[in-house]
Amino acid sequence: MTAPVVHIVDDDRELCASLAWLLESVGITARCYHDVDTFLASYDPARPACLVLDVRMPGAGGFQLQEELNRAGSVIPVVFVSAHGDIRMSVRALQRGAVDFLEKPYDPQHMLDVVQGALRTARERFARAAEEGALRTRLARLSPREREVLHLVIEGLAGKNIASRLGISVKTVDVHRTRIREKTGARSITTLARDMYRAGLGPSAG
Repeated sequence: MTAPVVHIVDDDRELCASLAWLLESVGITARCYHDVDTFLASYDPARPACLVLDVRMPGAGGFQLQEELNRAGSVIPVVFVSAHGDIRMSVRALQRGAVDFLEKPYDPQHMLDVVQGALRTARERFARAAEEGALRTRLARLSPREREVLHLVIEGLAGKNIASRLGISVKTVDVHRTRIREKTGARSITTLARDMYRAGLGPSAG
């Protein structure tokens, strides 16, 4: 996996530079942006990262960026910072998925601890997202009939019951099961089902 990066989005240029220096002093790659549009123009959602985000900036603010990332399904952990934070603001940030909310000026060591925790979360989230993406690609190879058979197998129906439900022969069900394993590269339907449920792709998830 590519080494994660910390994106710092804050219109305070001095603070950005200071935080980037702090992070890089312990071997963490950091990138500074002074407005939301500049960040979005260069952001690579495929690279593991966390985001240190100011609440109030000229133009689009931190909450607007958080909402846009959420709509896009981004898994990037967000750490909010603000010189004007209050409880309502921090609750709003956390309810919408932020991993922390820090008031300026923040303690450098505490910021390092928070960022390192956010990077651990980023590695886990991005790895899980990559696995889910690969699984979706494998499942997309299945025909509509094969998906039907797969879901019925996962629901626990025996071959003869699946055949009766779909109006096909038991032998045809067996052929579909074999093709499902071949197309998805699964060792068995059981392991495929396990992976699907872990990824939230089981039959009940649609």
